[in-house]
Amino acid sequence: MTPHTTHATRAARPARPVRVGPRAAAALVLVTLIGIAAFGWPLLADRQSGLAHSQDAPWLFAALLPLLVAVVIATIADSGMDSKAVAMLGVLAAVGAALRPLGAGTAGLEPMFFLMVLSGRVLGPGFGFVLGSVTMFASALLTGGVGPWMPFQMLALGWFSLGAGLLPGPERIRGRAELAMLAAYGFLGSFAYGTVMNLQGWVILQGMGQGVSFHPGDPVPQNLARFVAYCLATSVGWDLGRAALTVVLTLTLGGTLLRALRRATRKAAFDAPVSFDSGAGSDPGHPPRRVRPVTGGEFRGVGR
Repeated sequence: MTPHTTHATRAARPARPVRVGPRAAAALVLVTLIGIAAFGWPLLADRQSGLAHSQDAPWLFAALLPLLVAVVIATIADSGMDSKAVAMLGVLAAVGAALRPLGAGTAGLEPMFFLMVLSGRVLGPGFGFVLGSVTMFASALLTGGVGPWMPFQMLALGWFSLGAGLLPGPERIRGRAELAMLAAYGFLGSFAYGTVMNLQGWVILQGMGQGVSFHPGDPVPQNLARFVAYCLATSVGWDLGRAALTVVLTLTLGGTLLRALRRATRKAAFDAPVSFDSGAGSDPGHPPRRVRPVTGGEFRGVGR
């Protein structure tokens, strides 16, 4: 029997290769809660606590790395990622890792951040978190930046990319308005990334002035004031360079890359379910045919 062609009405929103299932969501919540504790413990640690020794912090929280790996495994096992999504994850992570050395850390210039914004926007928050973490891990291997800070960087970039996937209006906001929103997010998110990472490095650096050093056991408002002074004195310039480059690249290259990513997800049809054409199997001599999606929402019969 000749396979028939049907047309399916497809939603306007972009297809997202990673659908966050229960196990992946639980892993994300767990690693986020532990990450918040890992970044924020200096503000709550007692002076007599073992955690008050800044040199112990990197080793204590290096356990975050296996948890980040667990998020990736749970996302794959939860039917949120198939071979096409894994392939796209690998390609984008490789591109992001290759972009990082281009800035060479000069003045905080890190071009991979604009790719994380656009990828998270098109491919969703679950994919964004995994992509951000894997990209940072790959770039650390590429640049020799492996150390106790790496799990914190993976967490921070994962959150950065996840946030882009949670931005409103993927079905309604397009064109210049969307680019402006993504550029604004990239600008603010770049500062947020730098600020969060400062919490990890703040307790390690010793011998700074009394107005910027971390004092274990001091009241939270006093340590927060010192932390703000530390950020203003040490990282604002670097964060500004990262934010400015992210804005420029998003506004100049964002439209082209958004269209390319959306075209790729439509062609791959990651979130389209596979069904069977019962009519094709009505003839005993012909087995049922699988129906696979193709570009533009059209479905065609494919033999076994």
